[in-house]
Amino acid sequence: MKCKIAWVAALAAGFLAGCGAARPTNYYQLSVPGHPLAVADRSPYPVTLLLGPIRSSHLYREEHIVYGSSGEHMGTYENQQWAEPPTEMLEEMLLRELRDSGRYRAVDMMRSNSHGDYILYGRLYDFKELPGTPLSTRVTIDLELRDVKTATTVWTHYFTHDEPAGGKEISAVVAALDHNAQDAIADIRSGLEQFFAAHPMN
Repeated sequence: MKCKIAWVAALAAGFLAGCGAARPTNYYQLSVPGHPLAVADRSPYPVTLLLGPIRSSHLYREEHIVYGSSGEHMGTYENQQWAEPPTEMLEEMLLRELRDSGRYRAVDMMRSNSHGDYILYGRLYDFKELPGTPLSTRVTIDLELRDVKTATTVWTHYFTHDEPAGGKEISAVVAALDHNAQDAIADIRSGLEQFFAAHPMN
């Protein structure tokens, strides 16, 4: 019996070896600002801003690039992946954008020992390729700002946008998602600045 099992295992190994090497996995990442932004008035708001985690479904908390198809169906590319989950990349982009703006006393990620005036929470609903001619991408994210002292929501913001892809290749889809993400981060930054300009802290 042992000889028979060993023979079957060897045959299976030989069959798999004959199938050729597995397809390589390609990794992509979003662009992150690498230098401070030019700001005419760098007088910061007297605010310490904490960024809470961006919540989402498990699809966007994993690395596979997501595509949509007809109806409500969605799938993932097996060999086309992000270097990090979209939620984590967006958190890093938002952190650096708000820090580099120079408009806040401090900006940091929320931790168990963090102390701040406001906490910004987010939820990512869409970060995917859309079918059609041409292909496009959709980013949808919902934000809320909570006052730490009063534990109330003082500002909400909703962003959704479809960005056309410049081709059918996965690289074109990634470029469109990257551009869409940059627009989302800039829109969030602008909305926050408008809120704090209209509600100055003493």
